[in-house]
Amino acid sequence: MKKLNKGAFKPIDQEEKDLMESIERDEWQPVNNIEQEKEKAIAAARNTLKKDKRINLRLTQKDYRQMQIKAIEEGIPYQTLISSIVHKYLNGSLVSKS
Repeated sequence: MKKLNKGAFKPIDQEEKDLMESIERDEWQPVNNIEQEKEKAIAAARNTLKKDKRINLRLTQKDYRQMQIKAIEEGIPYQTLISSIVHKYLNGSLVSKS
């Protein structure tokens, strides 16, 4: 695999740095059927993003305002932020700061 010009790319975080180093170590291999893999990835993305159930949720005025502020900071709609929080909690990837 082609080596990256390290001067041309500066990693933005540790995850990106690890990814660049992994590429440098030739740990990535091409797939046999790229079109089939693309279709699988597209289908997975569509199924992940498809929201087919609607719920009503009551929040305190304070929590509602804080949710809107956080959503603005993230640059996403507050409903999307709430959905993301629920999804992360259910998948065990929502972790406490403490």
